[in-house]
Amino acid sequence: MDDPKEHSRCPARGSCPVFLALSSGAVHYAPSVLGPAPEGNLEEEPWDTDSQPHPDEGHPPPLETVPVSWKGCRESPRGLAENPVGEEAQGEESPTAAQLDVLRLRSSSMEIREKGSEFLKEELHKAQKELQLKDEECERLSKVREQLEQELEELTASLFEEAHRMVREANMKQAASEKQLKEARGKVDTTLFAEFQAWRESPTLDKTCPFLERVYREDVGPCLDFTMQELSALVRAAVEDNTLTIEPVASQTLPAVKVAAVECSSTNTCALSGLARACRHRIRLGDSESHYYISPSSRARITAVCNFFTYIRYIQQGLVRQEVEPMFWEITRLRKEMSLAKLGFFPQEA
Repeated sequence: MDDPKEHSRCPARGSCPVFLALSSGAVHYAPSVLGPAPEGNLEEEPWDTDSQPHPDEGHPPPLETVPVSWKGCRESPRGLAENPVGEEAQGEESPTAAQLDVLRLRSSSMEIREKGSEFLKEELHKAQKELQLKDEECERLSKVREQLEQELEELTASLFEEAHRMVREANMKQAASEKQLKEARGKVDTTLFAEFQAWRESPTLDKTCPFLERVYREDVGPCLDFTMQELSALVRAAVEDNTLTIEPVASQTLPAVKVAAVECSSTNTCALSGLARACRHRIRLGDSESHYYISPSSRARITAVCNFFTYIRYIQQGLVRQEVEPMFWEITRLRKEMSLAKLGFFPQEA
């Protein structure tokens, strides 16, 4: 009697290429994206003998989700069974579309990461190089600054040393000049003092005396030397004789007086210098009734000479009760006033 299992199997299982491929392991069932993969053994299902015959009875159901190469199916079962394990492993290792997308994303991300890392490394290298150049420039500028500061300090020290040297030399020269001047003054003063003592022993104002001869030559003569020579000589004689009178100009109109070629009819012209000046004083020589208008400068010069002659007359008359040295220094002061008046320096009230 026949086995019931043999009647429930596919009747074409011995000659169907799909059955041969599935049984040999060359073709595997791929699960459809619309449903889960079947579980269990992929052997043929038993046929239901009680069911009604189907028009397609005797043929296996179509495997739409598994591509099958009919070229491979035409090969002998022996060729299909030669490498069933390798093709099964190759089928298991082939990724799905989602896995390929993930792999592509991972590969792209790694590539971007590598490129970004390379770019950052290049930028870091550039920044380090620029920083190194700036450090070198800072170091160079620092050396230049230190050199300039050192040169400035040396120059300052040199200038101070030169200034101190010049001050020392100037002080030494000044001290030497003052010493020479003091020695010269001492010699002159000694000579003048001896001449002054010799003059005191003379009975009268003798112009041949060395002392008075020097005073006339250096002070009296230049001080009374005016532009109008004739009137200047008369003024000098009146000063020596002590007959010259100086008066302030009155407010009333005074008579006109002519001297040489100069007409002294106005108080705006000096009779001695011939210059247009405001004349606030006039002089009278001896007992003459003539008056000559003089400027403040001419009055200061005449007054300085008169003061000198008055003092030496007091000395000769014994009216000065002093030692010889104080009298000598007073005469020196009067000579200084004559020199200043001759140069035009006189008090404003003159």
